[in-house]
Amino acid sequence: MKMFRGMGIPVAGLAVVLAFVGTAQANLISGNLYRVSEATSQNAIVANVPATTPDVTFQVNSPLSFSASSATIGVWLGTGGAFNIVENTAGTLAALMDNLTLGTLLDFKGFVSVTNGQTFTVTHDDGLTLIIGGLNLGFNPGPTAPVTSIATYSGPSGNFPFELVYGECCGGPAVLQVALPFSDVPVPEPATILLLGSGLSGLAGIAWRRYHS
Repeated sequence: MKMFRGMGIPVAGLAVVLAFVGTAQANLISGNLYRVSEATSQNAIVANVPATTPDVTFQVNSPLSFSASSATIGVWLGTGGAFNIVENTAGTLAALMDNLTLGTLLDFKGFVSVTNGQTFTVTHDDGLTLIIGGLNLGFNPGPTAPVTSIATYSGPSGNFPFELVYGECCGGPAVLQVALPFSDVPVPEPATILLLGSGLSGLAGIAWRRYHS
């Protein structure tokens, strides 16, 4: 087995630790888009997210910043820098975000690092629901003119999954801008940091014993 030069540490063991560290560095926001009835798009809640295959899937970096007037779905996604876009239902990207008969419902998922009492500012048209670590922040899920809303997170501090459901109804514009930073790089939980520290300490102990033997 190859050894880490000067330390007597197995390269395989070091690689495992480095790979473990690396896995905590690459989490993007994923998005699912559904064309839904106008009535459904007027109530952007988790319960209204269809259990079927999304019409479009994509990824996006944080912060979220989408804005366009009377735009097609493809154009709207482009305004926010969406990538890895997959059209599962033909013709969806060429359709309007809302044509007063069919609207859109988007379901974003990722991670956010938060502290108790942190405020989240969202500019939106139309409604949305934002849930962090199972806590609903209480944004208006219904139709609205372009407006900036602020909600306060009252849960524990830490790194938690979030889900944001956004609905576009009632004609343009379609606006979704989250001003405060969502984190696309999860911060390890304390238990994870402790485990990593124990692993590194163990490797250091092996190196010390082999050096002094």
